[in-house]
Amino acid sequence: MSEIAAELAKVKGAFAQPTLTLLHQRHAPVVITIFRAVFGRNNKPVPTARLHAQVEEHLAQIRQAGEVDIPNGSVRDLCHRWMRGQWLVRSLDERGQEVYALTSHAQQALGLVTTLTRDRATLSEHRIATILGTVRRFNSEANPDRTARVTILNGEIARLQGERDRLVDGAEMPSASEDFMLEGFTELLSLISALPSDFARVEERFSQIRGEILASFRAEDRPAGEVIDDYLARADALMTATPEGRAFEGAFALLRDDALVTRLREDLGALLEHPLSDRLLGDAERAELRGTVRLVREGLDRVLSQRSRVTATLKEYIVSHDAVRDRELEQTLRQVESEMMTWMAATGPRATHDVPLLPARVTVDHLRERFHDPADDVLPDRITAADPDDAPAVSLDALLAQGGPQLSVLRGRLDDALADLAPAGSLGAVFEGLEPALRRPVEILGLLHLAADRGWTSDEEVETYAAVRHDGSRRTFTVPRTPLPDPDLDAPRAESETRA
Repeated sequence: MSEIAAELAKVKGAFAQPTLTLLHQRHAPVVITIFRAVFGRNNKPVPTARLHAQVEEHLAQIRQAGEVDIPNGSVRDLCHRWMRGQWLVRSLDERGQEVYALTSHAQQALGLVTTLTRDRATLSEHRIATILGTVRRFNSEANPDRTARVTILNGEIARLQGERDRLVDGAEMPSASEDFMLEGFTELLSLISALPSDFARVEERFSQIRGEILASFRAEDRPAGEVIDDYLARADALMTATPEGRAFEGAFALLRDDALVTRLREDLGALLEHPLSDRLLGDAERAELRGTVRLVREGLDRVLSQRSRVTATLKEYIVSHDAVRDRELEQTLRQVESEMMTWMAATGPRATHDVPLLPARVTVDHLRERFHDPADDVLPDRITAADPDDAPAVSLDALLAQGGPQLSVLRGRLDDALADLAPAGSLGAVFEGLEPALRRPVEILGLLHLAADRGWTSDEEVETYAAVRHDGSRRTFTVPRTPLPDPDLDAPRAESETRA
């Protein structure tokens, strides 16, 4: 095959990927717009019913806007069509609810569209400096020559020390230009927007491994130990041999280091507080940068959840299949072999016996759920009459002290307080004037009940009730303040009601 033919085959393979098929179709603008509106930047799973309702609403709004190139069919048919195109995937969440999520191919297409909607980055000092710094750091970490590594580190230390001394001495600190900040924010947003699709690729790869493991278990063409060893090897290779796996391991190592996470948040906060950031970044871009750590955490949680499902599949097979099913099958075969040897010992070599292919079913109309228990027929022990002299002595005052509020006595005290020449100002003042036997905690409820029965209302202020329990201990309660009505103001109203 010639070089140009090989290159054509590679390009055709790229165009056959679901990412480019999504971008190349006629309804791509409408589909990508709906995906961006429904799933957002974090690609959070959406319940099936909610997705159908949102897609229908978005399509109606797009039609009202005058767009005519809209995909045909019902919302359910569209979702199934997008699943067949490998742009949507349907699964069950932790609660067993059916949800939809974007595949890595769809996220990659959305990331490409997002990049094209931003201002195109041009050749600038920031980009050249970024390339030079990346190459320098890469060489310092990968150079096999020890002397070369030391020379690079010494040069970097000297440069940083000189810059530090210059700033400490009070030299002029050049400020970043607007073009420099715009280029930096653009590259940073481009790097962050690629994270969800990377996590989705790892998640989809684990899902594929889980399906292959289940198929191997059902086929039973290989020993279980070989299947498990194969899974461990492939999982390890997924984390070390693929770019997505290495990105996952790096993100996992980042979140395990509290100092790195704190430094990342502080650096992002300092960048967002830069005087030029308000003019260069919109609200959506600022929210995207501010939620970087949360975005990484959510992606890690989804990948770990998918890996846990694979581990659960292995555990279920090892615990139930190997320990129960294989053992029962082995015992059955041994019983068949024993019966065969017994039958062969009493028959000739040409004897035959009809054996059904499957054993007959046992028909049982009803199985007893409970059986006779002799302990149920034993009579309980006879109740012996207690001696009245052994009962503890209880006085009437002790019983009254533990009972409810004394409403009749409290009602009389309230009437006395209202008839007094210098009446108390509130219900709490009346409570403070009672004797200790009437200042139990339960008497507070009694006073409030009588006040509500008479139609008295409480203020927004509160007052303190110092209650005395029957054992002498004290307890303080805070209750809304209930003022007592003025008898002089209520008397004319009472007389007018009597005349009426």
